[in-house]
Amino acid sequence: MRRRNQALVFPTVSLLWLLAAPLGFAQSCALCYSQAAGSGSRMIQALRSGILMLVVPPILICVAITWMAYKKRNQFNEDPPSESDSDAPQAQA
Repeated sequence: MRRRNQALVFPTVSLLWLLAAPLGFAQSCALCYSQAAGSGSRMIQALRSGILMLVVPPILICVAITWMAYKKRNQFNEDPPSESDSDAPQAQA
């Protein structure tokens, strides 16, 4: 039963992602569109560069947090070394 549910997750998420994409492209304001359409090629290039400058830092931050979480994922799951595991010679009385 669990394997069947796992097999349905990927197609469902993919379908929802494909259906949501056109909705994301439809979100634009009329003022922004008219300003961009009426401007020259230099202004359009500056707008594209500005968009990239606003998108890159959040992506880098998310990647850094994900990388740090991946590296530290087992830090607290390891058992501490016990006294019997030490390699130091035991003093005999």
